[in-house]
Amino acid sequence: MNIIDIADLDCIFLTYGEPKAEEFWIKIQNMVPWVVRVDGIKGSDAAHKAAAAACDTERFVLIDGDNIPDQDFFNQQLELDETNYNKVFRWRARNHINGLVYGNGGISCWTKTFVNNMRTHEASDGSADTAVEFCFHNDYWAMHNCYSTTYPNATPEQAWRAGFREGVKMCLNQGVKPALQEFEQNVVSSNYDKLCIWMSVGADVDNGDYARVGAMMGTYATMLGDEKNEYGLKDFNYAMVQDFAQLASLWDLSAAQCDPQQIVESGYKLEDALSRRLGLPISSLNASASHFFKSHYNSRHRNRSIMSPEGTVSD
Repeated sequence: MNIIDIADLDCIFLTYGEPKAEEFWIKIQNMVPWVVRVDGIKGSDAAHKAAAAACDTERFVLIDGDNIPDQDFFNQQLELDETNYNKVFRWRARNHINGLVYGNGGISCWTKTFVNNMRTHEASDGSADTAVEFCFHNDYWAMHNCYSTTYPNATPEQAWRAGFREGVKMCLNQGVKPALQEFEQNVVSSNYDKLCIWMSVGADVDNGDYARVGAMMGTYATMLGDEKNEYGLKDFNYAMVQDFAQLASLWDLSAAQCDPQQIVESGYKLEDALSRRLGLPISSLNASASHFFKSHYNSRHRNRSIMSPEGTVSD
């Protein structure tokens, strides 16, 4: 058994235009003085390779530009043996918008070897399991514990983009789009639940309604298309969700660039379509109900051993 202190690993703060990146950079430097910043690298695959190149240690910690770690994370120790020595670990994060506690935006711990060998996102060969995700590789382990909070809601566009990306990705099964008539049966049950929460919760925080509508639009585009081109989503290719430049163009074209009242009205229209055609049990919670939901939902998660993978302990 090899015991490795998290504090002995190189740490990278990976940023790409996050609105609060400068504020979070100051906070993280105070928390992790040895942290190095990698900024402005286009493409998830290329950005991770740049992060690996900035490290001296074979294993390194990665923090996204909209994430604030818990201080306690850097007091943890990794326990490595022959079963997990070469694995990549990704821990859960709390989502500030909707209270979900899962891998999206969470702290991760990579090996340079894994990063340099992977070909994902913009470097993918187009296969479903690498086009929009890292997580389907056998050496990429989703872990149970939660060690950070992600804040993807600093601006309307950021919140909409966060929701849209999850609205697309939560529809997929191992990166593959299910047939419309098989949607409810083929989507992973935990993803189905998260998708409904993305679409329902968040009115109590800044730009939360943009995130909700973004999630609805992402699912609408992926599963139903947009025959009238009302939202600029006609002939949508779900693999483009990994390209932030294309997402910015879609934001410019879509109905999401409207005032708060209009975005709520767009949500009601999308909610009706998704409920009727996909059977999604969406409920647009107001600010009070969203706050109530999060206060109780967050209380369910309990950390166990840092080395516990998802699924090995109950939530």
